[in-house]
Amino acid sequence: MKLTGERRYALLLAARDSDYVKKTYGGYFNVFVAAFGEEGERWDLFRVIDGEFPAMNELYKYDGFVISGSPHDAYGNDQWILKLCFLVQTLDAMEKKVLGICFGHQVLCRSLGGKVGRAPGGWDIGLRKVEIAKDLLVHMEEIEEIPSSLSIIECHQDEIYEVPMGADVIAFSEKTGVEMFGIGQHILGIQGHPEYTKDILFNLVDRLLNDNSIKREFAEKAKLGLERAEPDRKRWGKICRNFLTRTPHFSFC
Repeated sequence: MKLTGERRYALLLAARDSDYVKKTYGGYFNVFVAAFGEEGERWDLFRVIDGEFPAMNELYKYDGFVISGSPHDAYGNDQWILKLCFLVQTLDAMEKKVLGICFGHQVLCRSLGGKVGRAPGGWDIGLRKVEIAKDLLVHMEEIEEIPSSLSIIECHQDEIYEVPMGADVIAFSEKTGVEMFGIGQHILGIQGHPEYTKDILFNLVDRLLNDNSIKREFAEKAKLGLERAEPDRKRWGKICRNFLTRTPHFSFC
């Protein structure tokens, strides 16, 4: 059982810092803490992609965990991915709060019995309007500030096919059937990137284009959509912070 004191969180980083993010923000860790962190908290970094994991006998010290996005497939069988899945199962049994973003969202699903795979419709990159079932957020503070649809930055080619038993689909879009899901009071997955700024995605689109992962026409369309509108970063940040810091605020039953 965790002793009282400062709130402590762990970022389980499943991607390596890009040169751009390292130069502009000092690394993805700083991007996540700026988006989800609050003053007076302690955040620790574990580069799970490189095999760095929190010690099992120290998990109780944390109030919550955040699993980042990744260029890897959540359904892959790399050793670190399998170890991450086991960690998720352990944290679920402990009812520790776990927030999964993009790859992290999919890893949560896979680890807890759902199905994940390549999206039949291909890549989703850019700004996407997500429809939210607000009745599943009724215990969140200032729920009236959260509209029934929010825009979020997306960058993925995989998706959830089937959520785990006992999970609720909280949000969806015309492109992706499971944009957000929750289990109990302690599991929340978000397919999009609430932590991303527009410039981070612009750089990522350029990198995907340069290594021939996407076509130029698709890249230009994604950039154009972002130039014309803004993601609802503040509201997504509020949803994530409420989930991580306050109990109970989400009702997934």
